[in-house]
Amino acid sequence: MSAIPKDPEAVLDYAWDWSDWLDATTTPAESITSHTVTVPTGLTLESSTAASGIVTAWISGGTVGTTYRVECLITTSAGRTDERSLWITVQER
Repeated sequence: MSAIPKDPEAVLDYAWDWSDWLDATTTPAESITSHTVTVPTGLTLESSTAASGIVTAWISGGTVGTTYRVECLITTSAGRTDERSLWITVQER
């Protein structure tokens, strides 16, 4: 598990790039029709968007010394669903 560092005062964007998966799994390529980003207690999801196969989430908060798992669930135009996670470690930077 490789975690992305984040300062507790920072509001940063984190991205899940699904474009290769969407292009490689179907012909013609599918698109993301809906997405859900889930953050655990301690972090705040400020906003999220999906465009060109990439889901971007703006996240704030966190407690120094804590590692958080953030999940992204998508549904595609063909009705497929998939979920990926990333890890954020909060530290003074």
